Amino acid sequence: MARIIGIDYGRARVGVAKSDPLGIFASPLETVPAAKIIEYLQNTASLEPIERFVVGYPMNLDGRPSEAAADVDAFLVKLKAAFPLVPVSLEDERFTSVLAHRAMIDGGMKKSDRRKKESVDKISAAIILQSFMDKKTV
Repeated sequence: MARIIGIDYGRARVGVAKSDPLGIFASPLETVPAAKIIEYLQNTASLEPIERFVVGYPMNLDGRPSEAAADVDAFLVKLKAAFPLVPVSLEDERFTSVLAHRAMIDGGMKKSDRRKKESVDKISAAIILQSFMDKKTV
């Protein structure tokens, strides 16, 4: 069954998450260097079909795109070129880092592990994906 892939794009690192086969739960996968994300996604697609990408889109509190949105826009061009048949949805990523830190604390993760930005990125990707899937099931 096809999976939905959640992406928290950053200039240096990209957090990646995927759905379960039924599209109900999101799980963090890993954090990938930004320069290798398309290759990573192509490898992932060779192992199992991808139904959709959900990309976190950085917004200001007033609802307008933030400065980091330009980086995401450039990534979206590459993503759509590499996967022209896979739909892409954008999901507001405001507060996902805060929610990721809270999830790590609530989950009992050690403070030293919470300081690793890679952990935050992949958990943020899972939060972005879960937010999208929760809206679909309501």
